[in-house]
Amino acid sequence: MKQSKHFSMIRSFHLADWLTLANAVCGVGALFAVMSYLQSRDVLHVLVACALVLLAFVFDVFDGRVARWRQKTSLLGRELDSLADVISFGAAPAVIAYGVGMDGLWDLVVLLYFVACGVSRLARYNITAEALAEGGDKVRYFEGTPIPSSLLLVVVIAIAAANGALGHDLWFGTMHIGPGQLHPLVLMFAVSGSLMISRTLHIPKL
Repeated sequence: MKQSKHFSMIRSFHLADWLTLANAVCGVGALFAVMSYLQSRDVLHVLVACALVLLAFVFDVFDGRVARWRQKTSLLGRELDSLADVISFGAAPAVIAYGVGMDGLWDLVVLLYFVACGVSRLARYNITAEALAEGGDKVRYFEGTPIPSSLLLVVVIAIAAANGALGHDLWFGTMHIGPGQLHPLVLMFAVSGSLMISRTLHIPKL
C-alpha cells in the first residue's frame, strides 16, 4: 500500500516539478563540491560548485516557464520550488563562502543571517502568493529581491577563485573584531540578505 502511494505521488509530478528537483540536485551537488575542495584544496571544485549554482538558476527559470506554458501549476510545485531555492540559493552560496575562507566568527554570523533572510523571504512570498491567488490576482512584483539573486554573490566568488583570491588571499583581507575575525567580502551576503527581506523594495515579476 505504501509503495503504491509513493508511485502515485511520482505520477502526480509535472514536467516543471522535475526541473525543480533538478534545481535542488544541483544545489546539493554544489555542497558536495565544496566538501571536496576542503579535502583536496583543488580550486576546480570551487568552480564546479559555482557552476552548479548557475545551472540550478537555469532550472529555476525554466521550471516556472514550463509550468506557465503547460498551465500545470500546483501547491506541490510551489513548495518544491521554495525548498529547492533554499538549498541552491541559500545554503549553497553560504557554504561556498565558508569553504573559500569566510570562516571567521563574524563571517558565520553574517552567513547565518543571509540564510535566515532567504528562508524568511521565501516563506513570505508563499503567503503573499496564496493570498493573491484567493483574490483571483497574479503576483505582479516581488517584495525584496528574489533569493536566486544570490547567484551574483556566487559569480563574485567564482571570479575570486579563478584569480587565486581564496583563504588568506581573499579580497579586502581580514579584520579582527573582538573575539573573532571578519572578512569584509562577506558583507555582500549581509547586503543581499537585507535586500531580500525588504518590504519597501518592489521588483517587477517577469
